[in-house]
Amino acid sequence: MSPEGAELTLVRTAFRGVASVREVKMFGGTAFMVNGHMTVAVSPRGLLVRVGPDEHDKAVKQPGTRAMEMRGRVMTGYVYVDPPPTDARTVHSWVQSALRHNRTMPPKKTEPTRKATPKKQKSAKRRIRR
Repeated sequence: MSPEGAELTLVRTAFRGVASVREVKMFGGTAFMVNGHMTVAVSPRGLLVRVGPDEHDKAVKQPGTRAMEMRGRVMTGYVYVDPPPTDARTVHSWVQSALRHNRTMPPKKTEPTRKATPKKQKSAKRRIRR
C-alpha cells in the first residue's frame, strides 16, 4: 500500500460514523467533504486540515504544520500537516479539529443537477434549384 493509501485509510477510519461525508478528488489528492464543506484532504503535500480562522494560529504552532498558501497568499483557517501523521490517534485528533469548525458553518445548499440540454438538430439545408 502506498503511503497515501495508508493515510487515506487512517482518515477514512477517523470519519467512520460521521454523517454526510463524501470523498472528492481535489488538491491533487482526496478531499473529505462534510455538509458540502471541505474538512480534510490527503495529498502528496501532506494532510490538509480546515481548522477555521479562530484556530489557525494555534494549529500552525503544532509540530509539522504550516499554513496553506495558494498563489503566494496564506489561506487562513487551513493548515498542512507534513509529514502526514501515521498513527490513528493523531489523525483522529486532526479530523475532530476540522469537524469542530465544520459544525460552525451552515450546510451548503446543493444545486439541482443540470439536465443536459438537447443539442439543436441541424436544419436540413434547402437546395435551391435554379
